[in-house]
Amino acid sequence: MTYDVATPDAYIAALPSERQAPMEALRKVIRENLPAGFEETINYGMIGYVVPHSLFPSGYHCSPEQPLPFVNIASQKNFIAIYHMGLYADASLLRWFTEEYPKYVQTKLDMGKSCIRFKKPEQIPFALIGELMQKMTPQDWIACYEEQLKRG
Repeated sequence: MTYDVATPDAYIAALPSERQAPMEALRKVIRENLPAGFEETINYGMIGYVVPHSLFPSGYHCSPEQPLPFVNIASQKNFIAIYHMGLYADASLLRWFTEEYPKYVQTKLDMGKSCIRFKKPEQIPFALIGELMQKMTPQDWIACYEEQLKRG
């Protein structure tokens, strides 16, 4: 689900009450662990963490007026989602995450290419998400992104 809001605070406020606390906790762990240089914003109707144009003037190749997306979080109809583009683009990061996940959560990992889905907010592994956020700097993400574009 997307919300027509202008700020991350407004996004959280627009959520159903039972989703506000877990989304705020997820936002907090991301902000506390994300390397310097990423910016929090609203993009694609979700809370997003992007590489700003000041660090990557080219922007997102699909929409150059947009900053380069990295991570988004959203409250969807049946789950809370983390969209982490680094997991999609970097096989070693994906391997690390999928190996670590069972150490934190007893249920099976529910994941698409970049989307990690949590049907039960109480099962969000905040410590693992914090570690994941520390794994890639804006410069690392730019290099990975550019490499993927060359292959594309």
